[in-house]
Amino acid sequence: MATLAQGTRAADDGTRFFLAMALAMALVIVAGFSLNLAMGRSSFALPLAFHVHGVIFMTWLGLYLAQAVTIATGHVALHKRLGKLAYVLVPAMVLAGVTIILVSLRGSGGPFFFAQNEFLISNLAGLLAFGGLALWALRVRRHSGWHRRLMLVAMSILTGPGLGRLLPMPLFIPYAWPIAVGASFAFGIVAMVADWRAHGRIHPAYWWGMGINVGAFLASMVLAYSPLGYAITEAVIAGTPGAARPMQAFLPPGFAM
Repeated sequence: MATLAQGTRAADDGTRFFLAMALAMALVIVAGFSLNLAMGRSSFALPLAFHVHGVIFMTWLGLYLAQAVTIATGHVALHKRLGKLAYVLVPAMVLAGVTIILVSLRGSGGPFFFAQNEFLISNLAGLLAFGGLALWALRVRRHSGWHRRLMLVAMSILTGPGLGRLLPMPLFIPYAWPIAVGASFAFGIVAMVADWRAHGRIHPAYWWGMGINVGAFLASMVLAYSPLGYAITEAVIAGTPGAARPMQAFLPPGFAM
Protein backbone atom coordinates (compact mmCIF):
# COMPACT_ATOMS: atom_id res chain seq x y z
CA MET A 1 0.00 0.00 0.00
CA ALA A 2 1.43 3.39 -0.87
CA THR A 3 1.14 6.78 0.76
CA LEU A 4 -2.18 8.28 1.70
CA ALA A 5 -2.41 12.06 2.09
CA GLN A 6 0.79 14.04 1.53
CA GLY A 7 2.77 15.12 4.57
CA THR A 8 0.12 14.50 7.21
CA ARG A 9 -1.16 11.54 9.12
CA ALA A 10 -4.35 10.03 7.79
CA ALA A 11 -6.13 10.76 11.03
CA ASP A 12 -9.65 10.94 9.70
CA ASP A 13 -12.13 8.68 11.38
CA GLY A 14 -11.98 5.06 10.37
CA THR A 15 -8.21 4.52 10.66
CA ARG A 16 -8.65 1.97 13.45
CA PHE A 17 -11.29 0.21 11.40
CA PHE A 18 -8.92 -0.26 8.48
CA LEU A 19 -6.24 -1.58 10.82
CA ALA A 20 -8.74 -4.03 12.34
CA MET A 21 -9.82 -5.18 8.88
CA ALA A 22 -6.21 -5.67 7.81
CA LEU A 23 -5.56 -7.79 10.89
CA ALA A 24 -8.74 -9.80 10.34
CA MET A 25 -7.92 -10.56 6.71
CA ALA A 26 -4.34 -11.49 7.60
CA LEU A 27 -5.59 -13.78 10.36
CA VAL A 28 -7.93 -15.60 7.98
CA ILE A 29 -5.17 -16.14 5.43
CA VAL A 30 -2.54 -17.30 7.94
CA ALA A 31 -5.06 -19.50 9.79
CA GLY A 32 -6.18 -21.18 6.57
CA PHE A 33 -2.70 -22.08 5.40
CA SER A 34 -1.57 -23.06 8.91
CA LEU A 35 -4.55 -25.39 9.32
CA ASN A 36 -3.79 -27.04 6.01
CA LEU A 37 -0.21 -27.64 7.08
CA ALA A 38 -1.16 -28.87 10.56
CA MET A 39 -3.68 -31.37 9.17
CA GLY A 40 -1.23 -32.77 6.66
CA ARG A 41 -3.14 -31.50 3.63
CA SER A 42 -0.04 -29.61 2.58
CA SER A 43 3.69 -29.79 3.24
CA PHE A 44 6.94 -28.06 2.38
CA ALA A 45 7.81 -30.89 -0.02
CA LEU A 46 6.38 -29.04 -3.00
CA PRO A 47 7.79 -27.81 -6.34
CA LEU A 48 9.82 -24.59 -6.30
CA ALA A 49 6.95 -22.59 -7.81
CA PHE A 50 4.90 -23.07 -4.64
CA HIS A 51 7.71 -21.77 -2.42
CA VAL A 52 8.30 -18.73 -4.63
CA HIS A 53 4.58 -18.00 -4.60
CA GLY A 54 4.49 -18.37 -0.81
CA VAL A 55 7.38 -15.96 -0.26
CA ILE A 56 5.86 -13.32 -2.55
CA PHE A 57 2.40 -13.80 -1.03
CA MET A 58 3.63 -13.50 2.57
CA THR A 59 5.78 -10.50 1.68
CA TRP A 60 2.68 -8.76 0.33
CA LEU A 61 0.72 -9.70 3.43
CA GLY A 62 3.47 -8.28 5.63
CA LEU A 63 3.54 -5.08 3.61
CA TYR A 64 -0.22 -4.64 3.80
CA LEU A 65 -0.14 -5.05 7.58
CA ALA A 66 2.85 -2.75 7.91
CA GLN A 67 1.07 -0.04 5.93
CA ALA A 68 -2.05 -0.28 8.08
CA VAL A 69 0.06 -0.09 11.25
CA THR A 70 2.25 2.81 10.08
CA ILE A 71 -0.78 4.94 9.24
CA ALA A 72 -2.57 4.03 12.45
CA THR A 73 0.51 5.00 14.50
CA GLY A 74 1.27 8.16 12.55
CA HIS A 75 4.51 7.01 10.86
CA VAL A 76 3.66 8.62 7.54
CA ALA A 77 7.22 8.93 6.22
CA LEU A 78 7.84 5.22 6.73
CA HIS A 79 4.46 4.48 5.17
CA LYS A 80 5.51 6.39 2.04
CA ARG A 81 8.84 4.60 1.76
CA LEU A 82 7.35 1.16 2.24
CA GLY A 83 4.55 1.94 -0.18
CA LYS A 84 6.98 2.01 -3.11
CA LEU A 85 7.42 -1.74 -2.74
CA ALA A 86 3.81 -2.25 -3.80
CA TYR A 87 4.63 -1.23 -7.37
CA VAL A 88 6.88 -4.28 -7.59
CA LEU A 89 4.87 -6.67 -5.43
CA VAL A 90 1.49 -6.25 -7.13
CA PRO A 91 2.72 -7.43 -10.58
CA ALA A 92 4.79 -10.13 -8.85
CA MET A 93 1.68 -11.34 -7.02
CA VAL A 94 -0.30 -11.60 -10.24
CA LEU A 95 2.53 -13.37 -12.09
CA ALA A 96 3.16 -15.80 -9.22
CA GLY A 97 -0.57 -16.44 -8.88
CA VAL A 98 -1.00 -17.28 -12.56
CA THR A 99 2.04 -19.56 -12.38
CA ILE A 100 0.79 -21.49 -9.37
CA ILE A 101 -2.69 -21.94 -10.87
CA LEU A 102 -1.17 -23.50 -13.98
CA VAL A 103 1.31 -25.62 -12.02
CA SER A 104 -1.44 -26.93 -9.73
CA LEU A 105 -3.90 -27.58 -12.53
CA ARG A 106 -1.41 -29.36 -14.77
CA GLY A 107 0.38 -31.22 -12.01
CA SER A 108 -2.51 -32.62 -9.99
CA GLY A 109 -5.67 -31.34 -11.65
CA GLY A 110 -6.22 -28.72 -8.96
CA PRO A 111 -8.24 -29.21 -5.75
CA PHE A 112 -10.71 -32.05 -6.32
CA PHE A 113 -13.58 -30.08 -4.75
CA PHE A 114 -13.34 -27.38 -7.43
CA ALA A 115 -14.30 -27.83 -11.07
CA GLN A 116 -11.19 -27.32 -13.18
CA ASN A 117 -12.80 -24.73 -15.44
CA GLU A 118 -13.83 -22.66 -12.39
CA PHE A 119 -10.43 -23.05 -10.77
CA LEU A 120 -8.64 -21.86 -13.90
CA ILE A 121 -10.79 -19.10 -15.34
CA SER A 122 -12.43 -17.64 -12.24
CA ASN A 123 -9.12 -17.79 -10.36
CA LEU A 124 -7.41 -15.83 -13.13
CA ALA A 125 -10.23 -13.29 -13.14
CA GLY A 126 -9.85 -12.81 -9.40
CA LEU A 127 -6.11 -12.26 -9.76
CA LEU A 128 -6.64 -9.66 -12.46
CA ALA A 129 -9.29 -7.93 -10.33
CA PHE A 130 -6.85 -7.86 -7.41
CA GLY A 131 -4.05 -6.45 -9.56
CA GLY A 132 -6.27 -3.86 -11.22
CA LEU A 133 -7.81 -2.63 -7.97
CA ALA A 134 -4.46 -2.54 -6.16
CA LEU A 135 -2.80 -0.56 -8.94
CA TRP A 136 -5.79 1.80 -9.07
CA ALA A 137 -5.44 2.29 -5.31
CA LEU A 138 -1.78 3.20 -5.82
CA ARG A 139 -2.66 5.69 -8.55
CA VAL A 140 -5.06 7.54 -6.20
CA ARG A 141 -2.82 7.29 -3.12
CA ARG A 142 -3.13 11.03 -2.46
CA HIS A 143 -6.87 10.58 -1.97
CA SER A 144 -6.98 8.53 1.20
CA GLY A 145 -10.70 7.80 1.03
CA TRP A 146 -10.34 6.11 -2.34
CA HIS A 147 -6.89 4.66 -1.74
CA ARG A 148 -7.50 2.63 1.36
CA ARG A 149 -10.97 1.46 0.36
CA LEU A 150 -9.85 0.21 -3.03
CA MET A 151 -6.87 -1.50 -1.40
CA LEU A 152 -9.15 -3.13 1.17
CA VAL A 153 -11.33 -4.60 -1.56
CA ALA A 154 -8.24 -5.76 -3.47
CA MET A 155 -6.89 -7.43 -0.34
CA SER A 156 -10.22 -9.10 0.38
CA ILE A 157 -9.90 -11.02 -2.89
CA LEU A 158 -6.79 -12.71 -1.50
CA THR A 159 -8.70 -14.07 1.49
CA GLY A 160 -10.44 -16.60 -0.76
CA PRO A 161 -7.65 -19.21 -0.54
CA GLY A 162 -7.50 -18.82 3.25
CA LEU A 163 -11.26 -19.20 3.60
CA GLY A 164 -11.21 -22.18 1.25
CA ARG A 165 -8.81 -23.91 3.61
CA LEU A 166 -10.88 -23.13 6.70
CA LEU A 167 -14.25 -24.16 5.31
CA PRO A 168 -15.19 -27.83 4.69
CA MET A 169 -15.03 -27.50 0.91
CA PRO A 170 -15.76 -31.18 0.06
CA LEU A 171 -19.14 -30.83 1.75
CA PHE A 172 -20.05 -27.98 -0.58
CA ILE A 173 -19.53 -29.83 -3.86
CA PRO A 174 -20.61 -28.81 -6.52
CA TYR A 175 -20.87 -25.25 -5.18
CA ALA A 176 -17.53 -25.12 -3.34
CA TRP A 177 -15.96 -22.53 -5.64
CA PRO A 178 -18.76 -19.91 -5.53
CA ILE A 179 -19.07 -20.44 -1.76
CA ALA A 180 -15.34 -19.83 -1.21
CA VAL A 181 -15.36 -16.72 -3.40
CA GLY A 182 -18.65 -15.50 -1.99
CA ALA A 183 -17.29 -15.79 1.55
CA SER A 184 -14.48 -13.39 0.62
CA PHE A 185 -17.09 -10.77 -0.33
CA ALA A 186 -17.98 -10.54 3.37
CA PHE A 187 -15.03 -8.23 4.07
CA GLY A 188 -16.17 -5.71 1.48
CA ILE A 189 -19.75 -5.92 2.71
CA VAL A 190 -18.67 -5.34 6.31
CA ALA A 191 -16.64 -2.32 5.18
CA MET A 192 -19.62 -0.90 3.27
CA VAL A 193 -21.87 -1.32 6.32
CA ALA A 194 -19.23 0.39 8.47
CA ASP A 195 -19.15 3.32 6.04
CA TRP A 196 -22.94 3.59 6.12
CA ARG A 197 -23.02 3.58 9.90
CA ALA A 198 -20.18 6.10 10.25
CA HIS A 199 -21.06 8.51 7.45
CA GLY A 200 -24.63 7.79 6.45
CA ARG A 201 -23.49 6.76 2.97
CA ILE A 202 -21.21 4.27 1.27
CA HIS A 203 -18.08 5.70 -0.30
CA PRO A 204 -18.07 5.35 -4.13
CA ALA A 205 -14.73 3.52 -3.92
CA TYR A 206 -16.59 0.57 -2.42
CA TRP A 207 -19.25 0.60 -5.12
CA TRP A 208 -16.54 0.59 -7.78
CA GLY A 209 -14.30 -1.87 -5.98
CA MET A 210 -16.99 -4.39 -5.08
CA GLY A 211 -18.67 -3.87 -8.45
CA ILE A 212 -15.45 -4.86 -10.22
CA ASN A 213 -14.82 -7.70 -7.78
CA VAL A 214 -18.30 -9.24 -8.02
CA GLY A 215 -18.62 -8.42 -11.71
CA ALA A 216 -15.33 -10.15 -12.54
CA PHE A 217 -16.46 -13.23 -10.63
CA LEU A 218 -19.85 -13.43 -12.35
CA ALA A 219 -18.35 -12.85 -15.79
CA SER A 220 -15.68 -15.47 -15.14
CA MET A 221 -18.29 -18.06 -14.18
CA VAL A 222 -20.24 -17.40 -17.38
CA LEU A 223 -17.03 -17.82 -19.39
CA ALA A 224 -15.93 -20.89 -17.42
CA TYR A 225 -19.15 -22.74 -18.25
CA SER A 226 -19.26 -21.68 -21.87
CA PRO A 227 -17.90 -23.85 -24.71
CA LEU A 228 -14.92 -21.47 -24.88
CA GLY A 229 -14.24 -21.87 -21.17
CA TYR A 230 -14.23 -25.65 -21.41
CA ALA A 231 -12.02 -25.49 -24.49
CA ILE A 232 -9.48 -23.22 -22.77
CA THR A 233 -9.34 -25.49 -19.73
CA GLU A 234 -8.92 -28.62 -21.82
CA ALA A 235 -6.13 -26.97 -23.81
CA VAL A 236 -4.30 -25.97 -20.63
CA ILE A 237 -4.33 -29.46 -19.10
CA ALA A 238 -3.99 -31.49 -22.30
CA GLY A 239 -1.20 -34.04 -22.06
CA THR A 240 -0.56 -33.41 -18.35
CA PRO A 241 -1.37 -35.45 -15.21
CA GLY A 242 -4.12 -32.93 -14.47
CA ALA A 243 -6.14 -34.22 -17.41
CA ALA A 244 -6.58 -37.59 -15.68
CA ARG A 245 -9.21 -36.33 -13.23
CA PRO A 246 -12.79 -35.32 -14.10
CA MET A 247 -13.35 -31.73 -15.18
CA GLN A 248 -16.10 -31.32 -12.59
CA ALA A 249 -15.62 -31.36 -8.83
CA PHE A 250 -15.64 -34.87 -7.37
CA LEU A 251 -14.88 -36.91 -4.28
CA PRO A 252 -11.87 -39.24 -4.67
CA PRO A 253 -12.55 -42.92 -3.97
CA GLY A 254 -12.33 -43.67 -0.26
CA PHE A 255 -12.20 -40.00 0.70
CA ALA A 256 -13.28 -39.16 4.25
CA MET A 257 -13.36 -35.85 6.10
